[in-house]
Amino acid sequence: MSKPIVLVTGGAGYIGSHAVLALKDAGYGVVVIDNLVTGFRFAVPDGVAFVQGDIADQPLVQATLREHGVKAIMHFAGSVVVPESVENPLKYYHNNSAKTRDLIESAVAVGVPHFIFSSTAATYGIPEESPVRETTPQRPINPYGMSKLMTEYMLRDVAAAHPINFCALRYFNVAGADPEGRTGQSTAGATHLIKVAVEAALGKRSHVSVFGTDFDTPDGTGVRDYIHVSDLANAHVLALEALIAKPEQNYLLNCGYGRGFSVLEVLDAVDRVTNMTIDRRLEGRRAGDPDSLISDNRAIMAEFPWEPRYADLEQIVTHALAWERKLSDLQGA
Repeated sequence: MSKPIVLVTGGAGYIGSHAVLALKDAGYGVVVIDNLVTGFRFAVPDGVAFVQGDIADQPLVQATLREHGVKAIMHFAGSVVVPESVENPLKYYHNNSAKTRDLIESAVAVGVPHFIFSSTAATYGIPEESPVRETTPQRPINPYGMSKLMTEYMLRDVAAAHPINFCALRYFNVAGADPEGRTGQSTAGATHLIKVAVEAALGKRSHVSVFGTDFDTPDGTGVRDYIHVSDLANAHVLALEALIAKPEQNYLLNCGYGRGFSVLEVLDAVDRVTNMTIDRRLEGRRAGDPDSLISDNRAIMAEFPWEPRYADLEQIVTHALAWERKLSDLQGA
């Protein structure tokens, strides 16, 4: 039985481009739609159909779904910078909630039976427990987290009313790059710690800011669950296979390794990998940063045959650094 064609929205972006590779490596046909506002055309591999456009353009999306016979959607398109969401909430409710509503409507109109959604641990807000379980109350503290939670609610309601099932994967801190150097995080001005740190190691930034040294953690800096982007992409492929196998089943699952590292531990790992010392600037806390945010990942390990291959902090840093060097070459920097 041939594998279905998958539409990847935001497939020219960081996580989306890794999902495209994971799907191709697993033998799926892939179509990418991306408006290239934050994505990069070079991130879409040769041989993958590419449509430049917006997920809210229903005539375009529905024509693409029909033309390629798409049977599943992996949805990564959206805005992801938490501080920006606080400053410009309407942008986030437009890009992440309203446009996703239009995309879901297109899927229903064409009869696409499976939908995989890029959600986030930010839907939990500042959880009272860590590790965080899927049953932990979801109380977002910023528009980014709320915009993603609204989409989870939409998918639940739509799946109850129409012949479509879904999986929402709640990401923790995504980092690293494709081990083969085919893609990586290319966004200018990114806020992810490991991306910032390897930029500093290569002289693209003067220093790394450490926001808060008085958290209730062993060294006083925030602890996070860092997951390699290629392991995350593989989880999406397994989610797709689960949705196909169980069309009546929906999934809401954390996606992380179930263990955390502090900001200083991450920077120490970058120092070890690069054999240099990055300038660290100690600054005050940012509003809304929890002391610790670690996933309880037992549910995804039980539901899917997911076996992370890159659950090693120095390996994550090594892959991120290799991509950053390649990106310099691509950009002629």
